[in-house]
Amino acid sequence: MTKLMMLGAGAVVAAALVAGCSNQSSDGATANTSTTSAAPSSSVASEAHDDADVMFAQHMIPHHQQAVEMSDVLLAKQGIDARVTDLATQIKGAQAPEIEQMQGWLKQWGNPPMPPMPQQGHGDMGHGDMPAMQGMVSETDMTALRNAQGAEAAKLYLTHMIAHHEGAITMAQDEIKDGQYPAAVEMARTIVKTQQAEIDTMRQILGSL
Repeated sequence: MTKLMMLGAGAVVAAALVAGCSNQSSDGATANTSTTSAAPSSSVASEAHDDADVMFAQHMIPHHQQAVEMSDVLLAKQGIDARVTDLATQIKGAQAPEIEQMQGWLKQWGNPPMPPMPQQGHGDMGHGDMPAMQGMVSETDMTALRNAQGAEAAKLYLTHMIAHHEGAITMAQDEIKDGQYPAAVEMARTIVKTQQAEIDTMRQILGSL
């Protein structure tokens, strides 16, 4: 009986030791898993980006916003050539989601959503003082577009938007050359491709108005 009791007690102790080891290894695995899973999420949040990426987003956002505003102004008018209204709708549809995407990047990177404002808002002076904002339309030209009607409005829109697109392409090419954030570089490539195609279309339409 004594031997049996001792064997029984030994079995209980052994079982307890096994359970303890099991719990310890389980806890260790859990800790390792959580550490491993935390690493990728933190690296995603701070995925490699540089000053060129930040500048690209901060400057392209207001640049895109002006293109959307110009398109809204045109689309509110009557008697505009259908080819021009179709193009304005296309431009607005492409650039509005890109604005949101870039705003999300800046928030993720902990950067302000807009570049410093003192250099902007001075009409032609602000435009000239900020080469990174190439193609921006002055307030005087925006007013002329708002006041124009029919074919005149269509011509003003196309003329200003061609220059606006050319500025965006220059900014995008800088991002392709100097940027590091993969999604931003990819967006820049898309901007160069789509806006160059739109410039070609706008020139064709402008020549026939």
